[in-house]
Amino acid sequence: MSKTAGFFVDWDGNARSTLDPGGGYLCEADPAARYVAVTTGNGTLVHEGTLYKSVADIEKAGIKAPLVPGSHPWGRREDGL
Repeated sequence: MSKTAGFFVDWDGNARSTLDPGGGYLCEADPAARYVAVTTGNGTLVHEGTLYKSVADIEKAGIKAPLVPGSHPWGRREDGL
């Protein structure tokens, strides 16, 4: 897997860039498999998702996910995060 430009949907239903996932996380992607692995700096897997080439491709899949910047926090207050 490698660093690949694209987008994925996080656990809160937000679209995020693979190049700037935020939260101190890193992304590795497999374009052939359309797979994204989100990990901590030490490699612990915290989220898996589908790799999309563009936000428009997410919308074409019928998913409504607002694009958020890397500065947008992961998780919600009601989740204890």
